[in-house]
Amino acid sequence: MPEGHIIHRLARELRSTLGTRPVEASSPQGRFASGASLIDGERLLDAEAWGKYLFAEFSGAQTLHIHLGLIGKLRRRPPDLPAGDTIRLRLSGGGVCWDLIGPARCDLISPTDRDEIIAGLGPDPLRRAARPEQMRERIRHSAAPIGALLLDQRVVAGIGNVYRAEILFTCGIDPHRPGRSLSEDELTLIWEETVRLMRIGRRLGRIVTTDPAEIGRPSGRMRDDERLYVYHREHCRRCGSRIETTSLGGRRIEHCPNHQR
Repeated sequence: MPEGHIIHRLARELRSTLGTRPVEASSPQGRFASGASLIDGERLLDAEAWGKYLFAEFSGAQTLHIHLGLIGKLRRRPPDLPAGDTIRLRLSGGGVCWDLIGPARCDLISPTDRDEIIAGLGPDPLRRAARPEQMRERIRHSAAPIGALLLDQRVVAGIGNVYRAEILFTCGIDPHRPGRSLSEDELTLIWEETVRLMRIGRRLGRIVTTDPAEIGRPSGRMRDDERLYVYHREHCRRCGSRIETTSLGGRRIEHCPNHQR
């Protein structure tokens, strides 16, 4: 599932490639034909991300809501590429084309619906007006493991399975610890590391959590096997300890027993 940094990057690229001009909208698959017809010929006024949710505002008072879910993809493609029957929505304009495939949600919603979705989310670390106090308040009053809480979009919006494992590693926190056992300093550190790492991910278009000084090359030039400390690894990249794996929040999570005591 794409994490929040990718959704923010997609919103920025949609604005830069489709903004200010009429957009051609179609549903080659046919499942979103009625919705596509309502935004066909309209201008993209804005596109923004809230965690893993993407909202695109079109002229004509239409708001497109997209949630990619586990398998969804929104890809920029050449405009002359033939449209296959897996494409839920195609947006074209200005010599570019965006194809939406396999989303969990793709619908036109009202401003009230949009506000209700956002109200149910925790703070988004990639939004400038984010309020980390909301995240800290929900964690400090919960007995659930911090490794599960970070996947809860009501606690913090945009973190997925990769970031939660890597953030807890860089903070030196065992994912099994109850949320209410964390100190104020630890909660602040989690937020700061989340903001720092997700900003790197938004800039690069992929998750990179390792320190360039440890790897010996800049973040943007790291190989795939150099980007992470513990996620989907057998041994901790930093100390070589064997990684321990468990299930929290319904998903597998890895941690280093040496660095995350």
